[in-house]
Amino acid sequence: MTSAGKTSDATDSTDAARATDATGAADAIATVAASADVLRHPEAGEHLLTAVEKERAARFRYESGRVDFTAGHILVRLCAARLLGVPAASLTLAQHCPDCGKGDHGKPYLPDHPGISVSLSHTKGVVAAAAGHRPIGVDVELTDRGGTLLDVAPRVLAAEELRQVRAHADPARAFLRLWVRKEALIKVGRTTLDGLAAVDLSGLPLDLPGGGPLLGRFEDLDLLDWADESHGAAVAVVCGLPPRVVELSAL
Repeated sequence: MTSAGKTSDATDSTDAARATDATGAADAIATVAASADVLRHPEAGEHLLTAVEKERAARFRYESGRVDFTAGHILVRLCAARLLGVPAASLTLAQHCPDCGKGDHGKPYLPDHPGISVSLSHTKGVVAAAAGHRPIGVDVELTDRGGTLLDVAPRVLAAEELRQVRAHADPARAFLRLWVRKEALIKVGRTTLDGLAAVDLSGLPLDLPGGGPLLGRFEDLDLLDWADESHGAAVAVVCGLPPRVVELSAL
């Protein structure tokens, strides 16, 4: 079992995580926003999507699902465009599933920029995206989902994590914090759904100072997570470089 308690620490990184260098550049960035706000971005539009993405969007039974999907795929382009200093319209986003080999789902990537890693996540009305010069993974969940997800805790948490969650004043919120961290680790390729219980993050605090961001370490990865109260969401991003939070208005 891999334990964060032996290999990680955490610090309040509110200023550092939100800062960029003098040129505005960053090696790894992440952002979270309401789906509707993303679609109002000056560069946004379905013209950014590939034919495959448009086909997938059209399959959603409910309009809300189509909106969240579209917003997530646009936001990840905006993040990558900010990182690369290019227009979002110049970027092609593709996906690949290593299990079935199909290209209409799975891990996202930029075919024309193999040195850039991207990740995206969406939940009801809220999307998150990240881009970096090292492998990166991001996850977002609405905080009111914590109670419904809590039922799976014994299957996905290590023994010490489960003990901490059960002892916490707000078990649902504590579990959700661990859940988004572990989902981000899946997206960066460090674990799988079946292997979540073997990843022990009990060395990282469950409570974020002032809502975060909180920068911690898991093995050789930087793990940044925060509570986005304006969107009622918990967010986590994992990368081989310290990620920085960028507001949608800066993309």
